[in-house]
Amino acid sequence: EVQLVESGGGLVQAGGSLRLSCAASGITFDNYAVGWFRQAPGNKREGVLCVGRNNGGTWIADSVKGRFTISRDNAKNTVYLQMNSLKPEDTAVYYCAARNSPGIISLWDQYDYWGQGTQVTVSS
Repeated sequence: EVQLVESGGGLVQAGGSLRLSCAASGITFDNYAVGWFRQAPGNKREGVLCVGRNNGGTWIADSVKGRFTISRDNAKNTVYLQMNSLKPEDTAVYYCAARNSPGIISLWDQYDYWGQGTQVTVSS
């Protein structure tokens, strides 16, 4: 059974940082494309940052360029989303997702496996 478990969300002031973790079980994470997505109340789910399998390229949303980065720790089968210079508009539930296909896909409905989400709240 494939499981993705996010952690690291919380409440932070504007300008602060958080690092989200997504730990996988049941798959070798490096062989999967991974995406971080977010959804704020009343909004559609949107892609934030996606990385191809075996670190084959990265896509990043314009709204987070220069502030968010993604990294993998293959020994821990974990992917991280480092979020710096957070803004109130970054407030959302953040999800990680995985798909066993080549390329980089920023469309949430193209992913096979999802975590339960973690809440990020940025106060002004």
